[in-house]
Amino acid sequence: MSHTSPPPSPPPPQTDGLLSAARRNARELARGLAHPSHPPTPLFGDAPRLWQRLLPYGIVLALTAALIPSTIALLTSEYGLSGGVAGAIGVAQAAPLLMLAHRPLQAWWIIFTADILGAVALLTVPEQKYDIWPWTPPVIVGYLFLMLALALRETRRTVIAVWCATGLAGLVLHAEASDRSNGSAILLFVLSGVALLVGVVLRERGEVQRRLAEQENISETERARRTLLEERTRIARELHDVVAHHMSVITVQADSAPYRLPDLSPRAQEEFESIAASARESLAEMRRLLTVLRREDTAGERAPQPGLDRVQQLVEATVRAGVPAELSLPAELGPVPPAVDLSAYRIVQEALANVVRHASGARTRVSVASDGDWLTVLVVNGPAAARTSPLETTGTGHGLVGMRERVRLTGGTLDTGPLPDGGFRVAARLPLTAAPTTGTNTATTGSVSPITGSVSDTSGTTGTTSTPGTTGTMSPTAAKDTP
Repeated sequence: MSHTSPPPSPPPPQTDGLLSAARRNARELARGLAHPSHPPTPLFGDAPRLWQRLLPYGIVLALTAALIPSTIALLTSEYGLSGGVAGAIGVAQAAPLLMLAHRPLQAWWIIFTADILGAVALLTVPEQKYDIWPWTPPVIVGYLFLMLALALRETRRTVIAVWCATGLAGLVLHAEASDRSNGSAILLFVLSGVALLVGVVLRERGEVQRRLAEQENISETERARRTLLEERTRIARELHDVVAHHMSVITVQADSAPYRLPDLSPRAQEEFESIAASARESLAEMRRLLTVLRREDTAGERAPQPGLDRVQQLVEATVRAGVPAELSLPAELGPVPPAVDLSAYRIVQEALANVVRHASGARTRVSVASDGDWLTVLVVNGPAAARTSPLETTGTGHGLVGMRERVRLTGGTLDTGPLPDGGFRVAARLPLTAAPTTGTNTATTGSVSPITGSVSDTSGTTGTTSTPGTTGTMSPTAAKDTP
């Protein structure tokens, strides 16, 4: 009667988990020894000073130049090896030190193998009284620099594996020739451990400093961001408390004027209605601006922005303010980028506002033209018939600065300046396609058609609005400034 043996019982789950972890760690260790954990960049390659970047190269050159001849001389004179064998061992043990600045792990594989072969080769010659075996003094010196370079570049798992392999190799050689071994294997094992510890400490210190520098940069960015938010909040608060209050008062007074003053003429009532409409529009734009300033996102900018389709309303409002103005605007401009559309509108708005402030009553011409690639915006005011004090005599120049900033952001050019007859010109040239480079703030000769003398009427253009001249004043520099 035959008996069949029962199948082997599977290992317990805990043992299976330990075996899986061991295999995984062994694979990671083998990969760490075979593949460097850093790119082939030189040690200290990111240092700010040139001498710091060149320092590793100088050290490895000096080390290699000193160890190759000393190793050959030591092996031939003290150990009695032939010149050819000593030369091959010396080059194999010291020349790979040139790789320490880029690839210390590959250098370790070569040097470690060469050191073991050198120790085996020394067994073929008679033992001398003061011989150091299995590791010669040049081997110990070069190996310590090698371990320091490994500790500065590789991971902890890799350097520990290298250190254990060094100790294991020394132990095996000592077991093979214990009568010749005189403690250099233990000495190298201990000193290499010290070198690894020093390298790891230096590396950890550098990592801590790098992280502190990154944290400082992040903190500085956060402080700047917080300062910006506080400033935006302060500006929003001032706009709401001061400007918005006065604009609201103007709106209420203009709306209630026909009821408070029953004897107003129809023309005066229209004027008050125009003032109230302008004030309400200004309040609406200010509310959108306050939304942007008080919120971190830009949700407030989703409201439709004014563009060239509203330039005619600007000109009509300027005419109602007592400035004889006319507009030359083609019926079809073609596609205009939103940023250019808004910038053109703001430039015309600021230029007309400057005419009202500083040259009230001066004849003004607004011209918008396009050639398919560029949009040309021209606002020119001529001299007034009589010269009296302007409505505003002071200004900070923020108006022209704002124009230049808008033109620069779109990649265009801006030309502003007084005319020979005492008028003033604002000419902007904005790209209708993506600009390759950022535009400049300086005037560009030939960017727009030159305008000299007084402003002449235009005819044959679509969308022209003009009114008879009115008595007014104009400063010599006309619309050069904005408070």
